[in-house]
Amino acid sequence: MEKIIINGGHRLCGEVTISGAKNAAVAIIPAVMLSDGICRIENIPCISDVSAIIRILYDLGANIKVIDKSTVEIDPAHINSFVLSSSMTSGMRASSYFIGAMLGRFKKARVAPPGGCDFGVRPIDQHIKGFEALGAKVIIDNGMVDARAETLTGSSIYLDKVSVGATVNIMLAAVKAVGLTIIENAAKEPHIVDLANFLNSMGANIMGAGTDVIKIRGVKTLHGTTYSIIPDQIEAGTYMVAAVATRGSVLIKNIIPKHLESISAKLTEIGAEIEEYDDSILISLNLKHPRPCSLLTMPHPGFPTDMQPQITTLLAIADGVSTVTEGVWDNRFRYVDQLTLMGAKMKVDGRFAVITGVDKLSSAPVHATDLRAGAALVIAALVANGTTEIDNIEYIDRGYENIVEKLNALGADIKRVRTADPNLRKTAL
Repeated sequence: MEKIIINGGHRLCGEVTISGAKNAAVAIIPAVMLSDGICRIENIPCISDVSAIIRILYDLGANIKVIDKSTVEIDPAHINSFVLSSSMTSGMRASSYFIGAMLGRFKKARVAPPGGCDFGVRPIDQHIKGFEALGAKVIIDNGMVDARAETLTGSSIYLDKVSVGATVNIMLAAVKAVGLTIIENAAKEPHIVDLANFLNSMGANIMGAGTDVIKIRGVKTLHGTTYSIIPDQIEAGTYMVAAVATRGSVLIKNIIPKHLESISAKLTEIGAEIEEYDDSILISLNLKHPRPCSLLTMPHPGFPTDMQPQITTLLAIADGVSTVTEGVWDNRFRYVDQLTLMGAKMKVDGRFAVITGVDKLSSAPVHATDLRAGAALVIAALVANGTTEIDNIEYIDRGYENIVEKLNALGADIKRVRTADPNLRKTAL
């Protein structure tokens, strides 16, 4: 077990390079199953979620060749299993994407329910609706999602609720189906576009990704390709918030500024100064405290839910009262108890939070409750008086590559230390 220790009070200054997008990578890598050839994937983030999903492909029989820390070649020719056990899926939500990929390859899939961060009920009913519209029969059998089809045939599918996961899974299942599939009320996130671009680079025929109507004309085969994953907008946004929180000045490199528009707009409202370049932005704060604001998270192009904990932490030291409404998940404020241990003043009622800014946060032992909550606690510790210890950092490792090294390079005082497993101690006693 490990924890992160941060001595707060240091301004972040300098440059940081953003890694490949986690949410794109965990959709694109399962999509390799649909190819008849070798796929070379570049700009892969070195994070535990990506390692886990590559391991699943390896366990299914794929040949994996690691070129360097951000590039792999995957040959799916020898994949012959359509079953994922709970031991393979328990650690991450994106393992559900193998259902769509396996349906597209084998016309059958048997996958244990996915794991990942727990901040509300995340049913796959919209995924199943899409699979069934394409001609699959889906049942839950002994705790496994079992989907099978004689033939997958294109269909019109209206999603009752905008869902990134359902949009991805339907795209994967439909790309080799017979005829035309139309997904209405589709998710529009950048990683949806990236997945479509990846599939198209293999010979797929997908139109409209990035809009709420995606059209997929099925093809018989997909070939190998070389593809570079987009930069991670949430990692970039996290460093943007950290720079503002510490009243620093940071050049954030390897980004797509358009993907950050909703984040940049809100941080500008809060008082940040932002200079935008072709593939980088310079962000700083010259105020004593950020300004308060009202915030609502929404599906893209709205403010992303994955940035809600980070900006809520920033508002904890704002000069006034702010409100945050979570428009996507039911229970994403579980981390607030940890921030209040550090002196934050917050009141939560369901999906709504009122934050009264304080002059300074204080150090405390805290623990991450999920991936983005972990990032929020890191930001809180960077601005707090004293030394903060953060446990459960395996959550943070799911989505942030070399976060300790990157923050130290910006002037933070942060280290990762190994701790004894309390369960082992209990056993010994």
